[in-house]
Amino acid sequence: MTVTNEIIRVAARGDGVTADGRYVAHAAPGDILDPSGGLIHGPHHNTPPCRHFPLCGGCQLQHLDEASLSSFIADRITHALATQQVEIGEIMPVHLSPPASRRRVAVRSAWAGKQLHLGFSTEKSHRIIDLQQCDVMAPELFALLKPLRELLAPRLNRARQVQIKLAIVDQGVDVLIENWIANDLDTHEALSEFAKAHQLARLSLDEGYGPVPFWEPEPVTVTLSGVAVAYAPYGFLQATNDGEAALIEAVHQAVGDKSFIADLFSGLGTFALSFGSGVKVYAGEADREAILGLKTAAGRAGRTIFTEHRDLFRRPLNSDELNKFDAVILDPPRAGAKEQVEQLAASQVNDIAYVSCNPASFARDAQTLVTAGYRLQRIWPIGQFRWSTHIELVGQFSR
Repeated sequence: MTVTNEIIRVAARGDGVTADGRYVAHAAPGDILDPSGGLIHGPHHNTPPCRHFPLCGGCQLQHLDEASLSSFIADRITHALATQQVEIGEIMPVHLSPPASRRRVAVRSAWAGKQLHLGFSTEKSHRIIDLQQCDVMAPELFALLKPLRELLAPRLNRARQVQIKLAIVDQGVDVLIENWIANDLDTHEALSEFAKAHQLARLSLDEGYGPVPFWEPEPVTVTLSGVAVAYAPYGFLQATNDGEAALIEAVHQAVGDKSFIADLFSGLGTFALSFGSGVKVYAGEADREAILGLKTAAGRAGRTIFTEHRDLFRRPLNSDELNKFDAVILDPPRAGAKEQVEQLAASQVNDIAYVSCNPASFARDAQTLVTAGYRLQRIWPIGQFRWSTHIELVGQFSR
């Protein structure tokens, strides 16, 4: 017998949903909504580890235990595909990144009286939570927040808000400060001393015209599958090292031992560089810096990767071009790859590995492929953004 006031699932934005359709904030499956509107916690309700939860917008799901967090990720994907009437052959176990593993984050500043706050926005507002604890970002990134406050507070106009973007790279931590004009000698000296004291890999400023490196003792790189690739200030990276490894493993299982592969929306080469020297890879990417970095790195490493600077939204590979490949990897942004998928649907490519960070756009594109005769064989759900409603996946399609 169904108890109408029991939480039976978690909706896309993180609210619990009762059996009779009511939405309840910060509720886990198995919780009971009592008549007064309070919650009686059930077996899947977790004690949030962070003092800032639930105000901080960095996490929405710290109240879920591991089992219900995994179920939430898998359910988001299956629900999106069900709305497009796409059948799934097999759902693989959910991969969850561990706490304190996020290697790329962006925080904002705000003044609260005489105090400079630095952290994430609250849900659905511009209020900044001043982070005194963070259980998602890597410790070396969190450790920089306090000294960054001390650097900025005496020098930042109270009418100005900055965004600070941090990423772990081969040489240490890459720091980009946006919306800050540092035009006096004292500030320049303070920035130099800050970069030296904290052994930064690079410190860049963006005054509104794009990032300009201020401090970079040696060229900044990130290593992908053993190959060092030039890295632009706050360039795209997978959120965690273990999540990146899980995505690569899933992609390799999806494309098998094919010898000529297209990697579309290739970025810096996360997937292209993961194949050995015996595999030929075409890499297409619209970001000029990223594709040039991949080309140079592949050449140094002796990898057979053919790179092209190409906007795959405006100029997707057509079906004739695609027919040259044994398999195709897609890793588009959140909007999906509608134009490129339409060409794939008209092609004779047998195997496709589709990497997505948006179940809704993935499901739309999956429906196009399935209608054209593909079958969605397997899904690998991946929770790189622990305790967040943002999820990733790899889908394997074959004819």
